[in-house]
Amino acid sequence: MPSAPVASDPLLHPLCDATALPPRLNNPFYYEPDDLSRAAIHELTDYLYGRLSAFSATPLPDAFRADIDRGKMMGVLVVTGGQRRHHLSYLAAYSGQVCGRSDWPGFVPAVFDYLQPDGYFKTHEAEITQLNHEAGALAEAVADEQNQGAEAIDDPRPVTHKARLTEETDEAYIRRRQFENAELHRWKLRQRDRQNRIEADRQQKTAALDQLRTLRRQKSDDLQRWLFRHFQMRNARGETSDLIDITRAYQSSSGLPNSGLALLSVLSHSGLSSSEAKPQSGGVSILPPAGSGECCEPKLLQYAFLHGLRPVSMAMFWWGESPKTEVRHHLQCYPACNGKCKPILWWMLQGLDVAPNPLDDASRDAALAARLRTLYDDADICVVSKPAGLLAVPGKSGRESVLSLMRRRFPDAPSPLIVHRLDMDTSGLMVIAKTMAAYHDLQRQFAAHTIQKRYVAIVEGQPKRDEGVISLPLRPDLDDRPRQVVDPIHGRPALTTYHVVARFDDGRSRLWLYPHTGRTHQLRVHCAHADGLGCPIVGDALYGTGRLIQGDVRCGSGRLIQGDVRCGSGRLCLHAEQLTFRHPTTGRTMTFTDKPPF
Repeated sequence: MPSAPVASDPLLHPLCDATALPPRLNNPFYYEPDDLSRAAIHELTDYLYGRLSAFSATPLPDAFRADIDRGKMMGVLVVTGGQRRHHLSYLAAYSGQVCGRSDWPGFVPAVFDYLQPDGYFKTHEAEITQLNHEAGALAEAVADEQNQGAEAIDDPRPVTHKARLTEETDEAYIRRRQFENAELHRWKLRQRDRQNRIEADRQQKTAALDQLRTLRRQKSDDLQRWLFRHFQMRNARGETSDLIDITRAYQSSSGLPNSGLALLSVLSHSGLSSSEAKPQSGGVSILPPAGSGECCEPKLLQYAFLHGLRPVSMAMFWWGESPKTEVRHHLQCYPACNGKCKPILWWMLQGLDVAPNPLDDASRDAALAARLRTLYDDADICVVSKPAGLLAVPGKSGRESVLSLMRRRFPDAPSPLIVHRLDMDTSGLMVIAKTMAAYHDLQRQFAAHTIQKRYVAIVEGQPKRDEGVISLPLRPDLDDRPRQVVDPIHGRPALTTYHVVARFDDGRSRLWLYPHTGRTHQLRVHCAHADGLGCPIVGDALYGTGRLIQGDVRCGSGRLIQGDVRCGSGRLCLHAEQLTFRHPTTGRTMTFTDKPPF
């Protein structure tokens, strides 16, 4: 028999009764959706598809569906509340706005709704937009004046003839040349006066343009600060803080002036100019990235904490078309972003028992270090096989890494040791340079692309062709490092050759991948992106579909029906299997092969 709702709250969607709850909330930055989250997602997606769903009896508006079909992050938060501790309901959210609204029925509202047509934000946004138009028109006027020719169209340069005309007497020639020279002098004076007037007018307009830009920047900065101050975020302890104070506290606690956050970007609303945050003492910017507080995670947690609900599990999934830059797939679950959400969730989850993030967990480092294998070692180089999960270099965390292990093993080595890197989640071969001569020689080989690397990967799906070349330029996502995005304009060239080794009955494929450039996450993005293979690597927490919703998991009839949900192998199925290079001292070509553990 279906369970009764916890309360009459229309945003609380009844899920089911559960005899056992998860011991703690899943970590939003690293998680596998559990049965509860998948059941909530299934019910919500039924509604979004226009099917009969317990989510709402009201049909989905066409405008809503058309907007989210263009691409939107959606989210669910399973909660308990009221006196029946084991009664489960869920909240639903979408990131940002849909059709310019933050108040669609059935979904949690914005933390702070600043989009009222005559409200403070829209009024001041209109002022900034007007300043944008004025500045643009003035900039065009300045450019036009700079491009004006030296001569006026209605005052051409006088024509002179230095040569004596036919049958012209000496006296007539002298009088004519004196007149022509006088006319030319008067014309030059007029041109100089004209240019002086143009330059004075240009300088006046340039000064006015600078004033407009300064005013626009100040207004945009003030509006950002006003907006972030009005995002009052509640945490699990019942404490409240605004986004600016949260950002300052997070930066201070992390010991990172700005590296833990994305660079300050413009307000994500049309017409707003780039707003430069004024650094505090020590050069620390306290303004969070644009759009902070508008993702699904903070919206869901805010509503739960304000209404006395206990979060049980949460999951975010993409709905609709894949964007051209990011790797996003329909119905795939994704972790929270680092740039916008990490500082906010660091605050909001205080007081709540949350599963640790394995990516930040150093407890496994000793076990991983013991699995580092040596395949070759001489006076100049060492070839090792790195296990998945071990860092190549320690970075800011100072965790155990291939570099720290090699430094302890070769304490007297004068070289930097690390010539190239592998992602933490990637396993496989690395060559270590023990001398400066070997280091520089191997660097030259990498730069000349003469070193041959072969990776093996298992991907979700079946590539259309058995082999081919992928060329997608990449750059870091400034709002969500270390994620990479495809950017044809600002991205760096990235080239990968692939070959399908095997096609499996379960829909997966085994590939050989040959990177011809060494961009961060190159193989992962090239496999996952819709303009690449469109077949993400199994177990990829950033770009993969290991969390794709596939089963008929339903809840609403009072019980869970376990579906067939593909969860991957528990690791990223990407391994640097073969490495070929010229020995820096002997000149002998060396090939090393290390079979993958999957």
